[in-house]
Amino acid sequence: MIDWVSSFLSERTCTLVFQGSPNLSSQVSVGTPQGSPISPLLFLLSVSPLHTSIPKGLIVSYVDDFSITVASPSHRGNIRRLQRLFNTVATTGRDIGVSFSVPTTQLIHWRTPSQRSPPSMAPSELEGHYFQPFGVVRWLGYWFTPALNTTHHFRHRLSLAQAIFSFVKRLSSPGVGVKPFLCHRIANGLFLPILTYGADLLTPNSSALRGMNSFWHRVQRWTTNNFFSTPTSILSREACLPSVIPYCRYRRHLAALRVACTPPYANPASTRLPQSFPSLPSFRAQDSSRHLTVGLYSVYLPLSWKTKTPSPPIRKHLPVDTLAHLTLPLQEGLTPLPLVLHAPPPPGRISPPPPSS
Repeated sequence: MIDWVSSFLSERTCTLVFQGSPNLSSQVSVGTPQGSPISPLLFLLSVSPLHTSIPKGLIVSYVDDFSITVASPSHRGNIRRLQRLFNTVATTGRDIGVSFSVPTTQLIHWRTPSQRSPPSMAPSELEGHYFQPFGVVRWLGYWFTPALNTTHHFRHRLSLAQAIFSFVKRLSSPGVGVKPFLCHRIANGLFLPILTYGADLLTPNSSALRGMNSFWHRVQRWTTNNFFSTPTSILSREACLPSVIPYCRYRRHLAALRVACTPPYANPASTRLPQSFPSLPSFRAQDSSRHLTVGLYSVYLPLSWKTKTPSPPIRKHLPVDTLAHLTLPLQEGLTPLPLVLHAPPPPGRISPPPPSS
């Protein structure tokens, strides 16, 4: 296997192709080929020493985007812990030949819903670079704010969907261009995923929903070529496209089922479910890594995952507890929540039919 991987990564060349280019190949001695299914696995094996367990903190990454989150009673304490952890990770990275682009670092101070003090502006210093805290940080297509307000995220998703819609709309002017059934495919396969990206974990508020609904009605009219006087209440049926609000609710329930019914050793989110959640507790992570706020002196105390969020929401669930709460109607009489893996029958054998119950 070592010889196979060495052969796969050696003697690689690349060629820049543009108008007037000399079409000369150059040797590539770093990285893995893009598009190969084995490349992400090799990269994860390479950076696995950088993922260490830290008390009241979390290190997560998606390919080469690393995020370090810590919690302590003060912002100054957080800054000191972040600086120490970065130095530790950077030292480990140098030992395995991995370096970080420090100037592109972003800092954000999270706030609990009950905090009334002014937002902290404490900066961080990493390798001679100073970083002021941001009001909005983008990571993996999600836009986060200190109070985890979802307005910024869905505002950016709406802007992106509108920009793409204005471009695609040129392909199908009234009476000519793309056929209606292809417009339906574009709306369902392009506009809807872009517009509702993140709806499985974040809930759009009423202001964001108004803008998303208005845009989605325009898409439905474009798909069906209906008159502008057509009532919006029947556009979904005419276009055979789901409404935004039920679709976002559907996405959240699917995410809750994925987290609840996936073995914790296969899904990192499942390891951070509450200890009382009826699903393989032996693989559950410690509360110190699940609750970044547990044990602090702050006034924020998360709700139990079985408790419904009050109105007005003085106290809230942790995000993973919100997903766990959505599974309550499915758990009546089920202890623990079933984790069923269906394997195909051996060749030549017919599997018995499933029980009717």
